[in-house]
Amino acid sequence: MTRTSLIAIATLLCATPAFGAHWNVDASKSRLGFTVQWSGEPFTATFKSWKADIDFDPADLAHSRVMATIDLGSEGSDTPDNDDGLKGPQGFSISQFPTARFETSSFKHGSGNSYTAIGTLSLHGVTKPVTLPFTLLISGDTAHVTGRAQVLRTDFGLGQGEWAAPSPIAHEVAINVDLTATKAR
Repeated sequence: MTRTSLIAIATLLCATPAFGAHWNVDASKSRLGFTVQWSGEPFTATFKSWKADIDFDPADLAHSRVMATIDLGSEGSDTPDNDDGLKGPQGFSISQFPTARFETSSFKHGSGNSYTAIGTLSLHGVTKPVTLPFTLLISGDTAHVTGRAQVLRTDFGLGQGEWAAPSPIAHEVAINVDLTATKAR
């Protein structure tokens, strides 16, 4: 091997980005959903099917990343009639937009166990910036994250016609994350 080849390989290896520790989500211990005021009462729903690809190291936030894909058709609540409407053309329009996607661009550390994920949410054919403040507790190889992001449903074109007004369904929606993951070995 020539000296030039060795230098090229070394340069390539140094240019390859490192990533934080990989984490596998424990779906049985994790919840992803939302809460919105509906007729003056909180309406809470969860998604039963979603995947998150997580590389995260609190000591190396620059190389940490998260990409989550949510099956919008898996939304469920205690009110099946509302669920049907949410999945239809006035809501998520799951026949046209079956998934949502959250992808981080960076992380910030606050104080103690507080962090913020900065990224984008792609939903209903629209991509908007989203900030997700969260708390992270790591014990051995297990991590527990709880967080809440605030979005406006109208920013994503959710709620057309009679549902575009802020009543009976508020424009503000809280995205709730309660995630348990195990560090991959």
